[in-house]
Order: sequence, then structure tokens, then C-alpha cells
Amino acid sequence: MFTTYPANACRRHGRGKLLASLLGLKNAQSTSHQPRTTLFREHVRTYATDQAHHEARIENIRNIGIIAHVDAGKTTTTERMLYHSGRTRHIGNVDHGNTTTDFLPMERQRGITIQSAAVTFQWPPKSVLAPGQVPKTVNLIDTPGHQDFRYEVDRCLPILDGAVCILDSVKGVEAHTERVWESAHLSKIPRVLFVNKLDRDGASFKRSIHEAASRLKTWPLLCQIPWWQKDDFIGVIDVIYRVGLRFNQNTGSLSVVPRDHIAKDNPELAEEMETARTKLIEVLADNDAELADEFLETDGNVYEGSIKKAIRRLIKDGKANFTPVFAGASLRNIGVQPLLDAVVDYLPSPVDRPALRLIAGNSTVTLDQLMDMGPKSKKGQVHQEPILAVAHVFKVVDDPVKGVLSWLRVHHGGLSRSSHMWNSNVHMYEKALNIMHVSAKDYHDIQSLHTGHIGAMTGLKQARTGDTMITFPGHHSVGAPEVFKNVRIKAPETPPPVAFISIDPYTKTAGEKIQDALNRLSREDPSIRWTRDDKTEQLILSGMGVLHLEVAMDRLLTHYKIDKETAMWGDIDVEYAECLLEPTSTHSYKYDRPIRGVAGKASCSVLLEPREDCHHDTLLESAIEREGNVIHVAFPLNGGERLPFDPETVRQQLQNGAIAGLARGPRRNAPVRNCHVHVTFKASDWHHTATGGHVANAALFAVRAALKEAGDSKRVGILEPFTKFSIHCEEGASQAIQHDIGSARGGQVLEVRMPDDLATEGGIDLRQVYVPPDPYESVQSLRDPKKSVVRMLHIIGKAPLKEMMKYDGHLRSMTGGRHTLTLDPGGFELVTGAREKALNAQG
Repeated sequence: MFTTYPANACRRHGRGKLLASLLGLKNAQSTSHQPRTTLFREHVRTYATDQAHHEARIENIRNIGIIAHVDAGKTTTTERMLYHSGRTRHIGNVDHGNTTTDFLPMERQRGITIQSAAVTFQWPPKSVLAPGQVPKTVNLIDTPGHQDFRYEVDRCLPILDGAVCILDSVKGVEAHTERVWESAHLSKIPRVLFVNKLDRDGASFKRSIHEAASRLKTWPLLCQIPWWQKDDFIGVIDVIYRVGLRFNQNTGSLSVVPRDHIAKDNPELAEEMETARTKLIEVLADNDAELADEFLETDGNVYEGSIKKAIRRLIKDGKANFTPVFAGASLRNIGVQPLLDAVVDYLPSPVDRPALRLIAGNSTVTLDQLMDMGPKSKKGQVHQEPILAVAHVFKVVDDPVKGVLSWLRVHHGGLSRSSHMWNSNVHMYEKALNIMHVSAKDYHDIQSLHTGHIGAMTGLKQARTGDTMITFPGHHSVGAPEVFKNVRIKAPETPPPVAFISIDPYTKTAGEKIQDALNRLSREDPSIRWTRDDKTEQLILSGMGVLHLEVAMDRLLTHYKIDKETAMWGDIDVEYAECLLEPTSTHSYKYDRPIRGVAGKASCSVLLEPREDCHHDTLLESAIEREGNVIHVAFPLNGGERLPFDPETVRQQLQNGAIAGLARGPRRNAPVRNCHVHVTFKASDWHHTATGGHVANAALFAVRAALKEAGDSKRVGILEPFTKFSIHCEEGASQAIQHDIGSARGGQVLEVRMPDDLATEGGIDLRQVYVPPDPYESVQSLRDPKKSVVRMLHIIGKAPLKEMMKYDGHLRSMTGGRHTLTLDPGGFELVTGAREKALNAQG
């Protein structure tokens, strides 16, 4: 049934894609629609030795991320990708703690991804490429799946050009799957979907696809369907090429089975394959004009290459109206090579992405529009590019050997060690000591970094996550051109903390050492915050959840060498917030004190009011949103009056002051949220001696005065962090769990979802979405007592985070350990009734 050919045969017939090479297809540009002869070969691995990935041409680059809910198989899939590409010689295992991208001791100990890791490999292998062809360079970011590390995902997504979203076929679309999908949607990142773990009991390809359509609101384009042998998952059926792919579970090598063999051994499967292909072509023809023309010309006998081009066109805009779907079981080495083919076939290169958009003052412009703002020649043309390079700092790492590393993605031009880069966020020039190519925990020195590439720099003293680096022609001592000095790429929003831990240093020296470590830690991870009480000298470390703070504590103790015996560490608790219940009156404040020996003065007026949904509209003008607060700055003018200051610089100073003023409310010293801040700064409020500190302090004290008024008049409420929960459990335990959530936890059950429930929201009629039946839908499977399927339910709702932080242990006693609990941020809600009285009693 199978014929194996030597590796050099792959080279003779290869056309740049592994599957196409295995099939022996002719030139991908061919328009012939005649039946093709199929060759079967087993892929022979070759090992990658070329480290010059940073020199790849931009059209041959794929910057992709792996995104999913925790435990969906991201790291396992990444390990198989590295192995099959020849990047590694051995397959790492999460349970064994020897994976390439999870290299932190705590990651290997807990078996989860904590920080994003970058690794580079090439695909397809050179052994299947024709002479003169080059493989694509894949820069892959393996991201965390736990909701506590969602900021780690959010800061990586803007620098990606494509993403692979992985679904656990047993659990389907989970809460964090929806969240990372939405984040990718906001960045308009094209995606492919990989339905994983199809070898597990309870796996359902059909349910996973229907949930993807209804909950992710995307039309699934089935490029593969699972290949079942009774109840055993043995491979996948390639719908486009109409062949079967069987995999060696030990080595992952694949063999191709032609459709006539499939039809002979399993006519029902062959019929499903033809149905799936027909349905795929129909959807493509309805939505792609080029394929529709070919469909009519060929009477439905559409060429494989045309199908793939149509899919690429439909997903290119990143809106995810359509998503190609692939199937597999990464742990058993099933389906990974075709998934790699999909990465290079369907996901775009940097040159295929939309023009980079930047914030310039109150407007958003493309890079091309920005270039037109440069100095013009007498003929009205730009005689020289006013900007030589633009890069985005998306991560900062404090490496024990290399020191502080700033990870960058270059969007335009090139950077070298001699480049003087203007940091438009902190308004200063910086210069790198070294430029390195990142490969998990290893770094390789390189001379330069060019458009579309990702790398790291040492020596940047001020760069933080979200900063924009720009190089200009001419000498850096001249300063940044006025029109470009505030230009920046939109930074990811840092979510508000929901949990905290107190640290009480025993000595002043210990306190200073811990504060220095906290400063460095918060530079690495901006979602880590800390404050210090000037009276008690107590330090408060805040983060995104219990696991997030546990990791932060471990990093303080191990990486920053903080002796645990030098301070008293409290228990992790939830972070409450405060909010306004009614608007305040307008408060003016004049700051007239020396700052660091420099005299000066500035004043401003502030009005606070509860935030409403309509306040989002002001973000289009001159406002920013920080941790649930909208801060609007206005500069009123009288007639032809001109402002005696740079409005953009002063606006940023006023915003910083307002943010600082909202850091502590009048009721519990907790951060203030859901507030709309109106700051008014007139020309008469400005004094020529004023520094940035004077302006910021004027806003800070004005905000504090307004909050004090609200506190004195009992117009401040308490906000409590809520969490969305999803409990996957057996049907027999569901009633007791629902009762406990509602009666003892202050929560609310919103939905109980049965395995076969088909949601219809999102405008997609699931009756029109074709998916083959799962094996246990057949009578034969149901008669097999060894494969009986336990009825599982999803209980979905919301509850106070404080009640759910340690709920997993309580659930264990109710389910016998046969459950999964997922928590996802649910925002803050006003505390009322008995819970408010209990908080007041606690002080």
C-alpha cells in the first residue's frame, strides 16, 4: 500500500511544500486540471545547522505565535515543530521538564508556560526543496495559556504576522481561548486553527468546530478531517489533495495513502472526504471571485493550488471571518507537518501585512503618510526619508548573564550597534551595546536587525515594554525633529491588578534592596505593580492572580537573590478598588514649590465623574484610558490666543499626574477605577519656570482634592474583582456545584452547556457548517463498553475572585478530582449588601 522513496527523490520532485513534495505535484503555478499521479514517500529528517536566520529575505519570513487556553498543547506542538524542522534532535516533553521553550525552573516544575519564548527554525526542510529554492524562516513565539499571564500574550501579539490557535478537542473552546482570539482579532492577525488531542477519550472534532464557529464567530474552512479506525485516531484526511496521511507515532514520519485505497478500505470515509472538499470549494467560491470563475470554468474540478490561494486571500485581512482548520494529536506526532505547511502556505509574511499605523499627536497615521511629513524639496518632493528605522520594544528580560535585554520587532529600515535610537515614549536617545538573535534561552550576536525581523538588544537603559524606537538621518545630538518626537506605536494596555501580597522589611537596608528588585521586576513585567506606604514602610506587590504573584515571589527570591528572612511576607489576597458614585465639583490646584531645587509653578482644574459607556467616544479626541479610567485633557483658548507650551508634552505630564492621583482612593487607599477625569489647563495656568514635575503635581493634587471631597460626602463605593469561571465536570456533580456557587460563594451560574449544545450566536447558521460525525456517534462505537463516553457538562458563570482563588481544592472533594476549573478576568463590580458590611467591619 505504501511505497518509500529515498530522500533524494524528494529533492527531485519537491516544490517547496512538504505535502506537495510527498505527492510529487507539478509546478504550483500550473493551470492544468488533469488527474495527477501520486507518489508516496516517507519524509527523511535533516538537521538544521544554519544560524543565519536573521539574514532571510522579508518575503520568506513568518512571524507567528502559538495561542490557546492553558493545557491545550501549545508547548507540545512547538516541540514537534522544532523536531520535524530539524531544529532539535530530540523531542522535549512537558511532563519530563526538558522542553526547549519552557526553560525556566518554575516552568519545568509546574509543567506550564509562564513567559513567552522565541525560537527560530526553517520550513520546509531542504531535503524536499528543488534546487534554487529556499525554506521559509519561521520566528515562533510560544505564549502562556494561563489567564494570569494574559499580559504576556497581549504584548507579543502586536509584533506577530500570524498565529496558530490550538483547541483541546476534549474541552472545545474555553474561556481563555475566546480572550486570546479576541486579542488577535484586535491586532488583525490572520489565524489557522489546530484541533488537538483527538486521540483522547471524549474528544469531539464536531463539537470543537461548532464551538469555534459559534463562540469565536468564524467560518471554519475544513482543510483536514480526522481519520478514525473505529475509535482509534490514526491520521488525517487532506481535503484539498484528497489523500490520507498516516503518521508513525514514535518518529512522526508520515505516509500518504491515495484516495482509491481509502475508497476500497473505507468507502464511508472516502465519501466524507469528497463531501468535505465540495463544501470547502462551495464556501470559497461564494466568497472569492477568482475561485468562483475557476469553479465555473472547470465545472467544479478546482485545482489544489487555486484552493490554497483562495484561502490565503480570505484570511489575509486578519478579521477571521474565515479560518482554515487542521486536525491532529501533537503528543502522538499526528498532524504537525501539515500544520507547518499551513503556516508557510496561509499565514502572511511581513510584506503582506497592512501598513504600520502610528500615533502622531491626536491622530493615527500610516508609516507612508508619516514619511510625507518630512522636509520637502523645492519641487515639493521629500528629498530624503525623514525616518530611517522604526522598531517596537515588546518585551524586557533581566538575564542573569547578558543583563537587561530589550526584545524588538523592526517594522521599517534597519538597526545596527551604531544606531542612535530615539525613544519617543521617554524622549531620549539610546544606543545598543549588542544585537542578538533570540533562540529560547540561547542568544547569538548579530551585526544588524532589518525589517520584519525579531531580535534583542543590550544596553538600552530606559526602554520598557511598548516603547517605540526611531532613527533619523543626521547626528543625534541635534535632537529628534519636532514633528516626529512624539510618534509612537500603540502600546498594549496593562490590565489592572486583582491580587496583592504585603511585604514588611525588617530593616531599612532590606527594604531598599527589595525596592530595587521590585523596580527591576516591574520593568520586566509591567503587569506587576508595587507601592510603598511612607508611614509603615510596608511594600504592596500587586499582580494578575495567585499564580502570577507566586511566580513574581519566586523570581524575587531566586533571580534577584532576596533573602526571605529579611522581610515578613503576607498571604495573597484580592485587590479591591474604589469608584465614584456621583460627580464631584471642579477643584483647582496651584503647585508652587521647588522640585529638586528648581523653583516653578503650574496650576490646573479637575472634575471627576463616574465613567459611562459614552466616555469611550472621547478616546478618539485627546484622552487616554488607564486601568478603567478615562483621562481627558483640554486646553481652552480665547480668540486668537496661542499656547505658550507644547500641548503634547504638557498633556502627557497632566495625564501622568492624574494617574498618580487615582492610585489611592479616600476610603481604603485602594486604586480608583471607572472614573472620568476632566483636566483643564489654560494658557494662564502655565509659567515659564514650570517643569514637568510642577505640571504633573498640579494635576495630582487637584485629583486628590476632588477625591477627598467625594470621600467626605460618602460618594465613594468599593469595587470587588470578579472572575468568569468555567467548570468542566461530570453530570452527576453539577447540581451540587451550582448550588454551592450560588448560595455559599456569592456567584451566579449563567449557563450550563451540554456537550451537544449548538450555539447559534455570531450570525453563523451551524446547520450550514459541515463537519463529519465523530466515531462514537455510530452504533458500533456505542456498543463497545471500553469506549463508553461519560456525559460531561460545562458550568459557566461569574463569582467574586476572593471566593474562587482556592475553589479548586473544594471542587476536588465534590467531583473526586474529575473536573477542570478555569478562571478568566471578569472585571470589577460594586460591592453591596452583606459583602459591603463585612468589608466595612474588616476596616
